[in-house]
Amino acid sequence: MRNLKTILALVCLLVLALPAVTQQNEPVDLDAIYKIKQEGLGVRNSKVMEYASYLTDVYGPRLTGSPEYKVAGDWTVKTLTELGLANVHTEPWAPPFGRGWSNERFSAQVTAPNPFPLIAYPLAWTPGTNGPVSGEAVYASIEREEDFAKFQGKLRGKFVLTAEPRAVPALWDPLGRRYTDEELANIAQQPIPGAIRAPQAAPSPFAQMTPAERQARREFADKVAKFWVDEGVAALLQPSQGTGGTVFAGGGGSREANAPPSVPRVAVAIEHYGRIYRMLEKNVPVTIEMNIENKFYDDPSMTFNILGELPGTDKPDEVVMIGGHFDTWHTGTGATDNSAGCAVMMEVMRILKASGLKLRRTVRIGLWGGEEQGLLGSRGYVAATFGSFNQQTRQFDLKPAHAKFQAYFNIDNGTGRLRGIYLQGNEAIRPVFQRWVEPLRDMGMTTISIRNTGGTDHQSFDAVSLPGFQFIQDPVEYGTRTHHSNMDVYERLQPDDMRQIATIVAVFVYQAANRDQLLPRKPLTPPPARGGPGGGGPPMP
Repeated sequence: MRNLKTILALVCLLVLALPAVTQQNEPVDLDAIYKIKQEGLGVRNSKVMEYASYLTDVYGPRLTGSPEYKVAGDWTVKTLTELGLANVHTEPWAPPFGRGWSNERFSAQVTAPNPFPLIAYPLAWTPGTNGPVSGEAVYASIEREEDFAKFQGKLRGKFVLTAEPRAVPALWDPLGRRYTDEELANIAQQPIPGAIRAPQAAPSPFAQMTPAERQARREFADKVAKFWVDEGVAALLQPSQGTGGTVFAGGGGSREANAPPSVPRVAVAIEHYGRIYRMLEKNVPVTIEMNIENKFYDDPSMTFNILGELPGTDKPDEVVMIGGHFDTWHTGTGATDNSAGCAVMMEVMRILKASGLKLRRTVRIGLWGGEEQGLLGSRGYVAATFGSFNQQTRQFDLKPAHAKFQAYFNIDNGTGRLRGIYLQGNEAIRPVFQRWVEPLRDMGMTTISIRNTGGTDHQSFDAVSLPGFQFIQDPVEYGTRTHHSNMDVYERLQPDDMRQIATIVAVFVYQAANRDQLLPRKPLTPPPARGGPGGGGPPMP
């Protein structure tokens, strides 16, 4: 009996020690990491800010399907080829994206009673004004059927304010910040579902409607949109999110070629919108002059992903991927969302090439289009290359490349330095990443979180149980000032942070490319019957 107890105790000790054994047996090439740090952190060596400047100052912004997107893609293909990558090319995805769009010219000025230029931007996929137009500003909110008669025949040639301005609080807190140790410790914790939940924002009224109510709401919105066209309004003005002259302007029209006619729509800085609204409240006439030149494009060659490779040595058919989305919104130059991620991943490829380190597996970069409209580029690429899930049959259709995929690493949360990595629910990979993180702790990379983080292209890989990961990044100004705004410009990028990001990603890629075995995966699990990944956004810890 004593011997049996001894044996059981030893077995228990061995079981408890398994994670530690696994962790200790995970090789880390410190010599290679030294070379990567030397190449990536050196100000003279690094090209990450040069790439970022080209992608913002010269080739930004890049709305998917626009001429700017195409020209930027040409430059990126040329640059990656010059770096020595193989098989550099653009690749379309399915299904078709629809019409492209670009803003060619925009000016907006209040001309009376006191002239001042408006801080404002047109919404994407909305029409222009067909030359300069001048007209009075009016407030006209249509919330119910009886409102149509109230404004019928009174809006032709008018600039229509459609909402009341919101209150604008003082900016007591800084717009930029880094994660505190306490916040990182919280991110590292496993969320435990239960009856007691943290306070959450109330669901939107639309989400609480029945299907019939939603359909009625859509039909009413279509009726309102047709009313603006029939009445001949000059443009619709809406108050932008943000303060201090920051304007957030996304999409406001349809990409479909056969979409019904619409009117120009413009997001206005809240301070200027509020000034116009308050003058109208006082019955002071306000005159606006505006010139909007927007163009639509039906050229499928302006919609693509960008791919290139560093071929592997003895495992070339197995692949490690890195990437970020190449498309941006049309305000600013898309610096933090996501020229930063693209510049970093181009720099990762440069570091790996320049260091002379051998890569056993092929390392492939993917810069995706259409992320802001629903991860379209990466989802299309994953479906065509690795496989997809059929919602009708509730079955996976996997391709041979699925079995030879190692990992995908994504950057799309701004310019802030890396503080850790999300495991995306893959607990089995924790011991591996713990070892990889160890020599990076002195660079601020310390936290491993089991949590999922959503809203960007790693989800396309994770959806078919391929190891896809997003890093924990300091927020800096992402989500407060730069995300989808006119302030998303080169000056908001942090050069030291950008070099740190590229160096750490290069270490992860090198370790993944040279590991003996494939990384552990989550079970192949069908997604929910409804819903799916959405467009880009801040991390969700």
